[in-house]
Amino acid sequence: QVQLVESGGRLVQAGGSLRLSCAVSGRFFNRYNMGWFRQAPGKEREFVAAVAWIDGKPYYADSVKGRFTVSRDNAKRTVYLQMNNLNPEDTAVYYCAADSSGRSAGVAWGSPNAYDEWGRGTQVTVSS
Repeated sequence: QVQLVESGGRLVQAGGSLRLSCAVSGRFFNRYNMGWFRQAPGKEREFVAAVAWIDGKPYYADSVKGRFTVSRDNAKRTVYLQMNNLNPEDTAVYYCAADSSGRSAGVAWGSPNAYDEWGRGTQVTVSS
């Protein structure tokens, strides 16, 4: 069974930085596409970033391009989300997600339906 555990969320001032981590159990992490989503109160869950297993290529939502960086460390079975220049609109619960299918093409990176395993989330609050 695959388990995902996020960490690193906290209260930070606008303009600050945070690095979120997602530790993943599971024997085949090297073949998992990994994603980050977020959900603010009263809003739907939205795509933030993803990283492909086959080539490490990152994908980003327009709202975070140039500010956030997604990366993975296969040896540590961990995915990271480096968040810089945070603003209050980034306040949300951030979720890590895994696509354990092993797909290397045709992945709808921005759709929650593309992922079959989810963590419980970590709260990020950005104060103005």
